[in-house]
Amino acid sequence: MRKLARLFSVLSIVAVLWGIWLIVAPELPDRRPAPRPESTLPDPAPGSRGPFPLEDLRRALPGIFRPQEAPAALTSPIRRILIEKGARRMTVWQQDGPPRTYTVQLGFSPEGTKTRQGDGRTPEGVFRIDRLNPQSRFRLSLGLDYPQASHRQAARAGGYDPGGDIMIHGQPNQIPQGYRVKGDWTEGCIAVTNDEIEEIYAMARIGTEVEIRP
Repeated sequence: MRKLARLFSVLSIVAVLWGIWLIVAPELPDRRPAPRPESTLPDPAPGSRGPFPLEDLRRALPGIFRPQEAPAALTSPIRRILIEKGARRMTVWQQDGPPRTYTVQLGFSPEGTKTRQGDGRTPEGVFRIDRLNPQSRFRLSLGLDYPQASHRQAARAGGYDPGGDIMIHGQPNQIPQGYRVKGDWTEGCIAVTNDEIEEIYAMARIGTEVEIRP
């Protein structure tokens, strides 16, 4: 009985001390995560693509979106063309207005300059447009004055055919409008899209200089 009395006394003291601590103890900090601030973006519009309409994102994030301007089309006669084979780039300068650049496709074996018929290479050097062909096997074409005298002379000395019919042209006529053959596929010509050759053809003139660099 004495042991039970002592145990009861101890438990009573513990209970009293616990009650006192609850009364005088400082308030513990709230360790729950703070609520996230409300977004300044509006709720998504029904049926909109993505989490928020594009116009709302532009207003909420000024300076992030920049409009992509389409390159200016040629508006005056072409005065010079530069083709950089390694970059697959053609730059066209016009008489009035900014230059225009195009991605081009070359002969199926583009490394090095053309020397003979069937080598699949696009020639390098300075040439001139010598003919415009609206009835080409491709969507319009601008013929270049290859081979020149130096090419013919080298071919005669080597006993081979220097080739010819080097042109800037569009896609093959059998390709549906809007499509483009992949990779370098011509026999030595320079190819662009049908829309691009129509733009170039309209402003091309006989005698215009065309430089082709490696």
